[in-house]
Amino acid sequence: MSYYTRLNKSFEGAIRLPLNYHTKYALISDCHRGTSTSNDNFLKNQNLYYAALQYYYKTGYTYIELGDGDELWENRCMKQIIETHHDVFHLLSRFRESRRLYMLYGNHDIVKKNIRYTTRNCSAYPGYMNNPYMEKAPLLPDMTFYAGIILENTARPAARDIYLTHGHQTDLFNSTLWRLSRFLVRYVWKPLERYGVLDPTSAAKNYTRKHKAELRLHHWAKEEDHILITGHTHRPTLSADDPYYYNSGSCVHPGSITCLEIDHMRIRLVKWTLGTRADMSLYVEREVIAGDVSLLTPKDTEAAPDRF
Repeated sequence: MSYYTRLNKSFEGAIRLPLNYHTKYALISDCHRGTSTSNDNFLKNQNLYYAALQYYYKTGYTYIELGDGDELWENRCMKQIIETHHDVFHLLSRFRESRRLYMLYGNHDIVKKNIRYTTRNCSAYPGYMNNPYMEKAPLLPDMTFYAGIILENTARPAARDIYLTHGHQTDLFNSTLWRLSRFLVRYVWKPLERYGVLDPTSAAKNYTRKHKAELRLHHWAKEEDHILITGHTHRPTLSADDPYYYNSGSCVHPGSITCLEIDHMRIRLVKWTLGTRADMSLYVEREVIAGDVSLLTPKDTEAAPDRF
């Protein structure tokens, strides 16, 4: 099966969410939440991520996670990840309660496509044991993790839809042969990572594989005439000159996380970092680093209503 076929298959029967002037989406990928060990790449940015998540919850965004939310190649136990980052999962459950939570699976958490796995591992909430102020309630009961989601553009009939997936489908080792890759990561590359040896099969850590994946994703989007948004490569991408392929980046950049925001039919690339005020106090800063890019064609833009 070719990468093109694998991408097409990811959107077979995909759920469709509305995209118009009233909808607001925050797209975040590649959190790689771990268990607070030296291999937990999420640990250094967990406070930035939690602050961003609070902002999107309070301002009415729907949160869409584009895969690799949890590091299940290096770690075996999902419940241990939940317990380690219980505050994050508690907030995610609040998104779920307000029907503003949708999650994709990537290659590093591909086991979530199995509903029996998620029922057994994602519905329990051991984290409340460590925090008496949290309710004793199910975490993500009956949560479905998708291969792809389509944001259906209802603002204008001629406008294009947005296709969301993780992006690992471009690589045979990260899709079809994921069990072999997981074995190598868990028992070979994870121990070597402590000595600075990078995983050569990773699109995020290998420039050649990263570039190849991005070329394939862009080619698919252009051939299918869709807007395609992915993660996987960890390289944030948004340009008004490219109407086909965008990337939300990741939560494991050094000292920052990146994400995409969709609001009033426009999309922007945002970076969350830690700043210092003149009085030496620290604060979390949200910075728009690219955009706003219109999601309407020039013809649609002329007829579009004023923003409100």
